[in-house]
Amino acid sequence: MRVLHAVTLHSPQNAFGGPVRVALNLSKGLRERGHEARLLALGEGFGDPWPTDVEGVPATLFPARRLLPLGFSGMTSPALLARAGRLVRDADVVHVHLARDLVTLPVALAALRAGRPLVLQTHGMVDPSGKALAKVLDALAVRRLLRGAGAVLYLTGHEKQGLEAVVGGALPQAVRLVNGTPAQEERPPPAGPPRILYAARLQARKRPVDFVDAVPEILRAHPDAEFTVAGPDEGEQAAVLRRIAELGVADRVSVPGPLSGRNVLRELRRAHVYVLPSVDEPFPMSVLEALSVGVPAVVTHSNGLARDIAEAGAGHAVTPGPEGVAGAVLDLLDPEANRAASLAARKLAAESFSMDAVLDTLLSVYGGLGRGGNA
Repeated sequence: MRVLHAVTLHSPQNAFGGPVRVALNLSKGLRERGHEARLLALGEGFGDPWPTDVEGVPATLFPARRLLPLGFSGMTSPALLARAGRLVRDADVVHVHLARDLVTLPVALAALRAGRPLVLQTHGMVDPSGKALAKVLDALAVRRLLRGAGAVLYLTGHEKQGLEAVVGGALPQAVRLVNGTPAQEERPPPAGPPRILYAARLQARKRPVDFVDAVPEILRAHPDAEFTVAGPDEGEQAAVLRRIAELGVADRVSVPGPLSGRNVLRELRRAHVYVLPSVDEPFPMSVLEALSVGVPAVVTHSNGLARDIAEAGAGHAVTPGPEGVAGAVLDLLDPEANRAASLAARKLAAESFSMDAVLDTLLSVYGGLGRGGNA
């Protein structure tokens, strides 16, 4: 089976975050099972030679052009748009990681026009919005795509409700597909000063400033603790740096910028605790990666993984804000508590979020498309 995974942007800095990681994980898994999966995306930040694969997955990457000052939504490639029809016709299934942008929307529309089986996966990026641009795109393309796709994959019940609100009705072809994480080498037993890690985009919803505001309380109990705030800037880096300076903790907090996938895993294997203080986070890949290497995680109650983590004892779910974060981190820095949560994290990742289970569900979805085509 030839499967084309289309996502907005791939860069060495992992600027687009989780959707690219999901697309790569699924593509790798499909290829291991004998299918011909490949990636289609914009590319940015690469030197010569331009890459033709990403982590072993064949990739067609087009240099990104920023047409509008709208972040990822304002990026596109005339060459990609010109070739979209041919690219989708060469696939047996077109799997689009859909956002309201000038890459994934045109590719999905091209698949509909070509009559190719179309799967949409929105990762929480398509939700009810009062913004003028979102309303225009919904009217022109998004509703048509959601209704016309053979399958619409969602992470949580909340995401499904949001998609149905965008469409204005039920989505009978909606299928729940959780994010999976490949099996990872277990981290070594934590050693040295406590290391607390945040590794996600620096944007307002992810609350990186809450992470920084928790630092002084943790330092009172562990004055040698080290903190890392890693990730591409999406508007919050200046606030993070300003707060670090205001609190006088620049010698304890590093801000290295974006990390490659390999370097994220390296940092995770050194970490005692992983923290993602974001609100309304559907199903964060960074947390799944932390669990997979055995790093206890601290998330807020609105995180899509909060209940699983709390019930498994793989970390803590807390009320948003620095107080809850600090208390949870301090609890997990106890050696016995950390050891128990680490074992629970590995078990949770292996039993509930393995790639094998995710791929079984995905191939069943693909098989249904083969029998019935687009809905």
